[in-house]
Amino acid sequence: MNASAIRLFVVAGVALVAAVPQPARTQPAAESVVLAVPNVALTFAPGYLAEDMGLFAKQGLNVKSVVITGIGSANAVISGSADFAEISGATLARAAARGQRMLGIVSTLNRPTIQIVLRKELATSFDLKAPLDQRMQALRGRTIAVDSINSVIHAYVLLLARRAGVSPDEIRIAPMAPTNAMAAYQTRQIDGFAMSMPWPLQPVLEGSAVVIASGSDGDPADMYPFGHNVFVAKPETCERRKSVCAKLGKAMVEAIDSMLDRPDEALGLLKKRFGAFDKNLLAAGLAEIRKGTPRPPVVTKADLENAELFNIGAGLLKPEEKLKSYDGLYTDEYVR
Repeated sequence: MNASAIRLFVVAGVALVAAVPQPARTQPAAESVVLAVPNVALTFAPGYLAEDMGLFAKQGLNVKSVVITGIGSANAVISGSADFAEISGATLARAAARGQRMLGIVSTLNRPTIQIVLRKELATSFDLKAPLDQRMQALRGRTIAVDSINSVIHAYVLLLARRAGVSPDEIRIAPMAPTNAMAAYQTRQIDGFAMSMPWPLQPVLEGSAVVIASGSDGDPADMYPFGHNVFVAKPETCERRKSVCAKLGKAMVEAIDSMLDRPDEALGLLKKRFGAFDKNLLAAGLAEIRKGTPRPPVVTKADLENAELFNIGAGLLKPEEKLKSYDGLYTDEYVR
């Protein structure tokens, strides 16, 4: 075989090899996690957006969200039935004080974004511009709904009442889900309620209620920064499965950037989840959420320290139980 023939033979062989189908490159399988959420509210808007915008999937994370009422979400992480939960810094600190340590990796709200509303006819002498302690006097003898006992919302009512010299025994607390609270309010079974956004805004916009206290507007002024909503995991989760904590953090950073920079886009997506709400109500609720959304969404020592003072002031934690250090309870590693 001469040199020319050999070259033709080699070229033909190379072409034949190139024509053979090559195995398709497969993407790494998404890592699956369970995220526990205490209820359905705009408090958790960044997490909803991360899911609806495909940001979790973009990072290679398959997130299954489950609603577990109140502090049950924290208990789900502690027991191992959930990998992550969205809870308050108050719950995180209280659990740590009792030996159940969790790690805060993302903060989506750094002020108590809660409002207490009361039926307007029960606050005829109410002055919206009066000091907070004076406004809280309107709750004496009233029935006020909260989402659950010992939640951050319940603690908010207790804290403000105690500071105003109103005994918690002078306020009848009715724990119920937000939708049930709205129904109870409309049928006059309760006098008012304390809830996350957008629930308190509905009767206010309708003209039937007044706002007694608004955490997003600085009630009380000394509770800022405050870890109202923190993504937590067991410390060992981020040690053994560091990638899932990193992926969650990256998705949340992007979701928060979107919510703060493109609120109209965020509102459109949230409207699909909260279809029963008027768009103006959702827009007002989202505006309240954006007031307290930090960027970057880091958990800080101050978030947790104020959360502990919040617990103590509400009577949910004894002063002597206050933690001496917050080391190991928060990190900014996953949102940098």
